[in-house]
Amino acid sequence: MSSFLIVRLGSLGDVVHAIPFAAALRAEFPHARIDWMVDPRYLDLVDMVRAIDRRVPVDPRRLLGGRGGAGLLRTLRELRREHYDAAFDLQGLLKSAALARAVGAHRVVGFPRQHLREPLARVFYSVAPDPGQAAHVIDKNLKLLAAVGVEHRRVRFPLAIPASPTVDSVVQRFAPNGFVLINPGAAWPNKRWPAACFGAVAAAIHATYGMRSLVLWGPGEKPLAHDVADAAAGAAEVSPPTTIPELAGIAHAARLMISGDTGPMHVAGAVGTPLVTLFGPTRPDRNGPWALYDAAISRVDRCACVYERRCRLDVPCINDIGVDEVLAAVERRLGVHG
Repeated sequence: MSSFLIVRLGSLGDVVHAIPFAAALRAEFPHARIDWMVDPRYLDLVDMVRAIDRRVPVDPRRLLGGRGGAGLLRTLRELRREHYDAAFDLQGLLKSAALARAVGAHRVVGFPRQHLREPLARVFYSVAPDPGQAAHVIDKNLKLLAAVGVEHRRVRFPLAIPASPTVDSVVQRFAPNGFVLINPGAAWPNKRWPAACFGAVAAAIHATYGMRSLVLWGPGEKPLAHDVADAAAGAAEVSPPTTIPELAGIAHAARLMISGDTGPMHVAGAVGTPLVTLFGPTRPDRNGPWALYDAAISRVDRCACVYERRCRLDVPCINDIGVDEVLAAVERRLGVHG
């Protein structure tokens, strides 16, 4: 029986982008063992992926300075006993490549040097298929299947969303008109659209469609969520705290999500939520929504800090996106089924 290991530790959005790779691998090798090495923060997400046999938690923050070293060595010894046919490094960093090599797989598969965030990672790979002109991260990942003789282009997210009282409560409270999700936060400050603009969009959606908005928040973002709700003048409320599976369940029930380039947006896309997305310093063709009708409003062509975490200007380019432009995209997206 074949056996494979996927190494994709984080972040949340990148773990989501790796799910179609796992699904494609399972489709081609239905009886194989498929394991996934992941940051413990995202175990709940990988637990929902039906294509995976074993989730292997490895904390990348504990790889340096000797912390957690004994536990990591035990984990690697266990994985070496699996004799994997291939270990796939979808992360492209030195640490992820070294971990993929350390499990003793017959082949270690990763990207060519020119496609790596840390080009020195290439020395750990035995095979590095060229993803060619593939732009989106999902498509680049799927190209690595060539190392095991597979050409697979179908994008699937086989997720099993667990039942949750939190999700049930949200759905019941917003029935029957439905609701919109607003996700104003982002790890990079220059990915955040102003709270007042999100609030204005929520107010206009309520006036036009009769739907209220639920404002999501993550660690340290609750004040931002309250700012959006306050700006919406009663058209939005702040979400309860959510786990990743609860986020998936709430998103699955929503009529629409409006968000910047963040992990929760990618979770919503994976469960089929219609999306209107806002991009500043990142490229939607690489990191954006993949569904046919989802909208991506971008200012990356005029951005002075592409793929940099801090804007070099006084006002980030994402602030140039207007409320009316977003509302026009909302109208188009809500008018399409699928």
